[in-house]
Amino acid sequence: MKLIDTHTHLYLPEFDNDRHDVVRRAIDAGVERMYLPNVEGETIDAMHELEAAFPGNCFAMMGLHPCSVKKETMEQELALVETWLSKRKYPAVGEIGLDLYWDKSTLEIQVEALRIQCSWAQKYNIPVVLHSRDSTAECIEVISEFTGTDAGLKGVFHCFSGTAGEAKAITEMGFFLGIGGPLTYKKSTLAESIREISTDYLVLETDAPYLSPVPYRGKRNESSYIRQVLDFLSEDRMIGKAELAEITTRNALKLFASHES
Repeated sequence: MKLIDTHTHLYLPEFDNDRHDVVRRAIDAGVERMYLPNVEGETIDAMHELEAAFPGNCFAMMGLHPCSVKKETMEQELALVETWLSKRKYPAVGEIGLDLYWDKSTLEIQVEALRIQCSWAQKYNIPVVLHSRDSTAECIEVISEFTGTDAGLKGVFHCFSGTAGEAKAITEMGFFLGIGGPLTYKKSTLAESIREISTDYLVLETDAPYLSPVPYRGKRNESSYIRQVLDFLSEDRMIGKAELAEITTRNALKLFASHES
């Protein structure tokens, strides 16, 4: 089975001792592609180094994470993102979005940074990879400003954790839902929230080193663990693993199709 991890931070310090082994384990598990969302300026070099070490397997994206949007540094951080986007081709602008879990006081500048980066995605005709922790409704509101036309923005709501209504609204905009480890958690309502959503709108992710699926919850996550997410979704949807792997892989390739052209 061929699988794609649409969201994994394998370049972070948590993998400094065994990064290449982690990537090889993922490849051995059938995870042929791993997409690397950027966080901030300080993470760019490590991300690019991993991409260079595994060309054809690891793909860097470029963006400013909402938790790194600070009044004092936002202008220079966004300038760096824009510079890199103008230098070379990326599969997506990401990881961008809104986060109201850690800091609600910066919502206004988070929205500003999100709008700016969405406009860059439109400029370069690439999708966005959206973070929307405790802010799904707010994120939908901003993204809706950039959709609905022939040149409408496309992308994925990474680590989707919203309601069934929000899932419907997102997919009606043509966006995908990123499904990862939380799907497997005992108290999670994610399976119910996405039950009416066609598998044609689902992509798999790990968000490694975070959000490990059961039975690895509480431990460092890695891209090979995407198999546990596939297994759970396969059982919940009563679809064969091979068929579901084919569907979600096709969806991921469609999501990042502009990178192949």
